[in-house]
Amino acid sequence: QNRNPLLTSLEGADGLKTGYTKEGGYGMVGSAVQNGMRLIVVVNGLEDPEDRATEAKKLLEWGFRNFEARTLFAADQAIGYAKVFGGDSRSVKLTSVEPIKVMVQRNGTDKLIARITYTGPVRAPIQQGQRIGVLKVWRGNNIAMESPLVAAEAIATGSTTRRAIDGASELVIGLFRAGAEKL
Repeated sequence: QNRNPLLTSLEGADGLKTGYTKEGGYGMVGSAVQNGMRLIVVVNGLEDPEDRATEAKKLLEWGFRNFEARTLFAADQAIGYAKVFGGDSRSVKLTSVEPIKVMVQRNGTDKLIARITYTGPVRAPIQQGQRIGVLKVWRGNNIAMESPLVAAEAIATGSTTRRAIDGASELVIGLFRAGAEKL
């Protein structure tokens, strides 16, 4: 016996908690998974347990009908590159261990912007799988999700000449930035 009516009335329902208080009325936190997408519903202040069950089920069904988790990048897909300092390569490919997904309205026109952030250039040597930065995905002015990015391959320390050239270029870039900040 369980007091959560979603468990028997909605496909994929797996929890969470029902409750009642005199001040707050009948409430529920419910959870369900369909097609690999989990939604959580919270309702409170309802007059009776049947209303609680009906409203929670309606909200979850609406969510599953109107939203989808869209894959932006597959696991291990090249998402971008980070500049490398002192390595046998000038850059390292960045990937995500997990697929990068964001929830969007079906047939919606949400504009998504993805940006890679990292502190660089990244100093060699770099190990494959080493965390390098973060991919941030914006929906409008709000961050919809963040995901860590890792090096797709190992980058060994470069030759003495390569490290000297990288050091000189970073010195010049640093001087240019310092001059630009004074403007």
